[in-house]
Amino acid sequence: MNAALRGISADRPQRTDTEAIGALLYAALTQRWPYESDAYGLSGLPKGVGLIAPDQVRAGVHRGLSELAMRALVNDGATASRQELPLTTPDELAKAVAAMPRIRPPEPVFTTPPEYQRTTYQQGTYGRAQAHPGSMAPPVTMPPAPLESRTGKLLKWTVSALLIAALGLGSWQIADKLLDRGRTTDEPGNSRTTDEKQDDKRKTPVPLAIQSAKEFAPDGTAQNAEDAGNTHDGDTGSFWRTSSYRDGPDLHPQVKKGVGIVYDLGAEQEVSSAAIALRYGGDYTKIALYATDSLSPSGSVDSMKKIANGQTSATSLKLTATAPVKSRYVLLWMTAMPYVSHDTTFSNAGYKQAITDVKFTG
Repeated sequence: MNAALRGISADRPQRTDTEAIGALLYAALTQRWPYESDAYGLSGLPKGVGLIAPDQVRAGVHRGLSELAMRALVNDGATASRQELPLTTPDELAKAVAAMPRIRPPEPVFTTPPEYQRTTYQQGTYGRAQAHPGSMAPPVTMPPAPLESRTGKLLKWTVSALLIAALGLGSWQIADKLLDRGRTTDEPGNSRTTDEKQDDKRKTPVPLAIQSAKEFAPDGTAQNAEDAGNTHDGDTGSFWRTSSYRDGPDLHPQVKKGVGIVYDLGAEQEVSSAAIALRYGGDYTKIALYATDSLSPSGSVDSMKKIANGQTSATSLKLTATAPVKSRYVLLWMTAMPYVSHDTTFSNAGYKQAITDVKFTG
């Protein structure tokens, strides 16, 4: 939460998030901050005794939750209360939460006999009357200060709310597992299938093979139509080049609306990104991707669905769609090119560009 609000950074962000979630869980279980210093209106642990498990600080704390808090807090020499490995990432903590047996809600208690106020722990003196008013108990056995005032109750609710917020911000996996744990497709009202749940997870990008390419010249003036295939032949030494223009870097309205190449992916694909290698750097190159209907589009560029667009001063450009777009044919449309005073082997100095390689992923 501090990182999101204040922009702070950490050397091990996943470990830091996991420890922070463990600290909030510890505070919610014990009304104590799990370090020696006081924080957020909560008293810290007694000095010099180290990290004490929540179920040793307060009677009635669930053993499984106590263990989760300790495993998440393992750091700088602290050890878990049981012989379990520390939890160092939100994903590990999420799996530990999912593996924990469901906690049965407590039965309502209408009367509390006085004898139930005592604990059965051999260590500590929680619930016991002190023999002498002025005597001091060892630091580890001092009971936490009760928070029964109006401010104290508000603080307890605040700590609980912070724990829920941290679980969501620190790791969406934890919230997902808490909500879906124990649910099956056979339960009433639950119609989600395993395939649907898997679709919810972000898919790993995969390369999309390019079958062919054709230059797109809606104004009838081609650049170098015979070289369009050089942009996807896997050879960075070959390329497709534009003509050289006196006006730029933006082609429109002085020169033309743009120049481009249409790529055939062989079948309809979900296009999510493209990596484009250019021959020339400099200020600046503008490229956009559009879904179109064929290798020879029938409509104008303005009528096509835009997939992504970007601008670069380097010799490479990565374009990423906000959401994947389904299409078999993809138009690469260039509307601005840098000024190049050298490399006059193929054309004179001017505003020009050449594409050496194009790769799509989906």
